[in-house]
Amino acid sequence: MRIGLIGAGGISATHARAARAIPDVEIVAVHGGNLGKAKALAREHGGVACDTLDAFLDTPMDVAAIGSPSALHADQAIAAIRRGIHVLVEKPLDTTTEKIDAVIAEADRARVKAGVFFQDRLTPDLLEMKRAIDAGAIGAPVGATGRVMWYRPPEYYSESRWRGRSTLDGGGALMNQGIHTVDTLQWLLGPVARVSAGTACRLHDIDVEDTAMALLEFESGALGVIAASTAAYPGLPRRIEVNGTKGTLTHEQEARPALVAIVQAIYRSSRSGAWEKP
Repeated sequence: MRIGLIGAGGISATHARAARAIPDVEIVAVHGGNLGKAKALAREHGGVACDTLDAFLDTPMDVAAIGSPSALHADQAIAAIRRGIHVLVEKPLDTTTEKIDAVIAEADRARVKAGVFFQDRLTPDLLEMKRAIDAGAIGAPVGATGRVMWYRPPEYYSESRWRGRSTLDGGGALMNQGIHTVDTLQWLLGPVARVSAGTACRLHDIDVEDTAMALLEFESGALGVIAASTAAYPGLPRRIEVNGTKGTLTHEQEARPALVAIVQAIYRSSRSGAWEKP
């Protein structure tokens, strides 16, 4: 299988490493807004660096993996689909439902596959949670919570040309960081019937939210809570919990080493009676 990469940032490097770990998969082309980064990615993982989208799409390939800024996803996906190329697109598929619907319609017309990188559905522990819920192991689901209380320093946004910009990012902590949790909760418990929510920008100088909280009512009658932030110092591991009438399931991402060090420093400060921000 021949794969092309659109985008040459960190997430496309992740896509490249994942692709190369699969037997009989070859990276054949890279295209990004920064040609220097595209060339570097191609040198490391293979393929040719293309300075235009047309040149990229002229390269024979089976799948285009799109990791560009969010507001470019639909246009680039549709261009690939019209060449008969399957697409896998980074979350979100795009920033508006109209553009997302256009991608789906174009894929249906061209009879090609269009998907989103919601890789959490393939996480072994979450797969076990899904099987247990579907098998009735925890009884009837009562409630679920998804917490993505992370911290991003101001330069995370200020040094990016697209993060936190409504025109290119489309949203903030919920659309960007929390979207995997939104998808996972719906995957685990089914469609949502009603939502009430609030958003705020508590720390960063951005166009969109850095904090969002939502109360969900699933069609099954179960209730849920989603909490997402990039302003919650020092940042905690993402946690998903599903409560049922016969049991409870939880999943927590492993804490990052830097986060562990920060929490340990806070703990040491508390022991000495001097609470200081490390």
